[in-house]
Amino acid sequence: MRLVYLNLVVQLQHLLRPEDGQDLIEYALLAFLIACGAAASIGRVAAGIVPAFSNIALQFNSAIAGVGS
Repeated sequence: MRLVYLNLVVQLQHLLRPEDGQDLIEYALLAFLIACGAAASIGRVAAGIVPAFSNIALQFNSAIAGVGS
């Protein structure tokens, strides 16, 4: 994963250097790389969020069950 971020930083540095003739394709490839990185990260974030919300739901259900008793 670090290699992906390192490649992204190198690409950003390349784009920020003042060069004539920057092509739209380079910007499209950079946007594609950022989108791929975001898509890869979302799966990991979702895997961490789902158990947290499940735990909260269980706590609410046990609290509601305790009130009805």
